[in-house]
Amino acid sequence: MEETMETRKTQVAVPVLLAIMTLMVSKVVFAGKDSLHERHMAELQAVKASLVRRNLPGFVSPPPTPPQAVPGPRVYQVISYGADPTGKGDSTNAILKAMEDAFDGPNHGVLMEGINDLGGARIDLQGGSYLISKPLRFPSAGAGNLLISGGTLRASDDFPVDKYLIELNDESSKLQYIFEYITLRDLLIDCNYRGGAIAVINSLRTSVDNCYITRFGDTNGILVQKGHETYIRNSFLGQHITAGGDKGERNFSGTAVNLVGNDNAITDTVIFSAAIGVMISGQANLLSGVHCYNKATGFGGTGIYLKLPGLTQNRIVNSYLDYTGIVAEDPVQLQISGTFFLGDAFILLKSINGVVRGVNIVDNMFSGSDNGVQIVQLDQTNKAFENVDQVVVDRNNVNGMATRSTVAKASVAGNGTSWTVDFNQVLLFPNLIKHVQYTLVARDGNAFPIHAVRNVSDNRVVVQTNAPVTAQVYVTVDQ
Repeated sequence: MEETMETRKTQVAVPVLLAIMTLMVSKVVFAGKDSLHERHMAELQAVKASLVRRNLPGFVSPPPTPPQAVPGPRVYQVISYGADPTGKGDSTNAILKAMEDAFDGPNHGVLMEGINDLGGARIDLQGGSYLISKPLRFPSAGAGNLLISGGTLRASDDFPVDKYLIELNDESSKLQYIFEYITLRDLLIDCNYRGGAIAVINSLRTSVDNCYITRFGDTNGILVQKGHETYIRNSFLGQHITAGGDKGERNFSGTAVNLVGNDNAITDTVIFSAAIGVMISGQANLLSGVHCYNKATGFGGTGIYLKLPGLTQNRIVNSYLDYTGIVAEDPVQLQISGTFFLGDAFILLKSINGVVRGVNIVDNMFSGSDNGVQIVQLDQTNKAFENVDQVVVDRNNVNGMATRSTVAKASVAGNGTSWTVDFNQVLLFPNLIKHVQYTLVARDGNAFPIHAVRNVSDNRVVVQTNAPVTAQVYVTVDQ
């Protein structure tokens, strides 16, 4: 505290002394005596210099210590490896060399066993457009925490039709997962109607973010096989560059995204042309905010195809099926909700072994063209659905299409001893009513007829009384 007070006194005293010195100098000047003036000036300068030297630590901070050099991120710029950003020359080997150097760079420990942590290294395409003649692969398995971003890759005219421009793959590896936390971001991949764009094989926690994938051949735009937790988001995929109403739509082929694995997600992604938008043959996948307007159902296309009979376990929520629908083979544990179906797009449950269990198709919107197209349909060509359990098709908003549900309500009025309520125009499954609730309201307040449900078959409920009565019968059923 004493040291602080002394410092404050010094800070106050110095300005006062300087002011006194200035005043003294002024008086000397007006005195008009040169010799006296010079002597006083010399004395004052000496006093001033002495005061400044004594108080210098209180006013002048020591010079800052120069910052230590911090290593920058490891960025492999492909142009420095000889890649041609104009797209005229073949850049395959140059980019492969950059990938090799990134793979062989210093690591920061391991992620999953056998996978080196590359510390967030980046392969920078530097906003160029590069011609690619063979797949871009890392030299071997065992890398993680790396980003490839910022440019365009275009397949050459001789690119293999059965390959992908970027392949996370290593057939020789014995690792449980061959790559982990690889991010592909801000890329346009033009497949030149040759092979596919991206193959993610047996990899873990892979991200495909903000990518534009187009002109893939009669194959997949993106293939995800084995491994899990591949996330495709904020991306656009289309075999042909179009915005709907394409004259060649009938000839669209290929699949935009093929998920042959578990625990993956596609979110906020647009699929604007392909025969099949998303093919799923793995479990526990999530599709959210997916807009499919690929080949229309009327031309033989499918928006989302669930091909895992008997063990589906997938969710499709808050999406948009635009003139193209959903097909599910023997679905078991399937959720479709909060989704908009436009242009007579519908959901088809396809029987393989006659199984449909744990299916919720609820809270969707269907908009059609008044052609009587049913919102949910059954394909029992192979076998009738015989194992039906916990299926709820309900609370869907329908305009210009025919409603189908597993829950229905109706009423009928009349005079007599028998009332029949027919639910065939509403119920999804034929000849299947599992539960019935009904109420008979007699118009004559003095009548107390005995009544009962006498028959439930062919999706019809028959209620009879022991004597003629004027009444209204209300019936609720579910399948």
